[in-house]
Amino acid sequence: MIHPAYILFGCFFLLMFLGVPIAAALGLAGTLVISLAHLGIMAVPTNVYAGIAKYPLLAIPMFVLAGAIFDKAGVAGRLLRFTEAIVGRGRGALAVITILVAMIIGGISGSGPACTAAVGGVMLNAMLRAGYPPGFAAAVTAAAGSTDILIPPSVAFIVYSVLVPSATVPALFAGGVMPGILACGMLIIPALFLSIHYNFGGGLSDGPKPQFWASFKDASWALAAPVLILGGLRTGWFTPTEAAVMAVVFGLFVGFIVYRTLTLRSLYELLVESAETSAVILVVVGLASVFAWACSTLGIVDPIARGLVNLGGGHSLGVIVILMVFLVVVGMFLDGISIFLIFCPLFVPIAQTFEWDLVWFGVLMTYNVALGQFTPPMAVNLMVSCRLSGAKMEDTVFWDIWLLAFMFLGLVLMVFFPEIVLWLPKATGFM
Repeated sequence: MIHPAYILFGCFFLLMFLGVPIAAALGLAGTLVISLAHLGIMAVPTNVYAGIAKYPLLAIPMFVLAGAIFDKAGVAGRLLRFTEAIVGRGRGALAVITILVAMIIGGISGSGPACTAAVGGVMLNAMLRAGYPPGFAAAVTAAAGSTDILIPPSVAFIVYSVLVPSATVPALFAGGVMPGILACGMLIIPALFLSIHYNFGGGLSDGPKPQFWASFKDASWALAAPVLILGGLRTGWFTPTEAAVMAVVFGLFVGFIVYRTLTLRSLYELLVESAETSAVILVVVGLASVFAWACSTLGIVDPIARGLVNLGGGHSLGVIVILMVFLVVVGMFLDGISIFLIFCPLFVPIAQTFEWDLVWFGVLMTYNVALGQFTPPMAVNLMVSCRLSGAKMEDTVFWDIWLLAFMFLGLVLMVFFPEIVLWLPKATGFM
């Protein structure tokens, strides 16, 4: 008789490669195994409901809406002028600015592809006018957008906290700050080096350089959003879910009163767009819960976990290397939320076996997902930036290798120096 694990994962990957949406593939594979194992078909709707009926998940639609509001309010353009006033102009300046703008927007949106679209809509045209090759511009923008999943608020961190209750949302948010900054720094090094070496961006001369204080004043409201979210969590003024609502209220105030770029019509469009995005995320969460329940009920998790431990020779470093490489490969094909929902039940018991800190492990998993978001051939961020820039995926590969190599060095540092992740959560009292 065929083992249920082969049926479950085989059906899932078969459906996915046939072009079935990930959510449907997860739900259908889980339902098939539940039916074949005679576990009761009513387990399917029960687990769909149980998967999404969790209080922390209420933060996801609010953070998605907040990100859309700030995007529509014209935040990216103001951050461009502010960072340009700091960095200046010349070879490599716009590449560095793209990464810095993405890091700041990451403190608002919480979604890698959304951040890539927001930053790319402003930065890609500027980079192309300045003489950057489309492939290079697309690669830098996609890599910059991938850091969004690390910078709080992160939708992936919220989902991970639901799956691993001992890793709280505030601790994960704080734990993602330093790795997010580290990832940005690691991306700036090759972006700047390649720009200088190949003389990219030396022809930028679109008017005078922005004045620092004027551009800072214009961008200060956008810069205040991440401070509001993390500061409110630290002081205990509001919970993560309430922080998401405050981010929406603050974004509406900035868009309607301060910048005056939002209208009632644009607000309606934002609500529809955010509702669609949030629905997609929650459908994935609900159907993946069926898949995860089938895994745990049929006893699939423990044998796979033991197999991975044995494959790594039973040594902590060997196992973590295997898990990280696996996650990068999977990240090429799946989004972060799906990865957490499918593989956390497999990997968290391994982490507990080796007594790894689960906040540290969650940030490591998220960092790997970020790498996968701009690793060809199925990189979601790269698809967005290529569409916006007109570049072909194959044109980005040479530049992408440099960016991936340096960002991977950041992952190595986090593995050997866990305090990069854990220092801020401990200092702020979240752990």
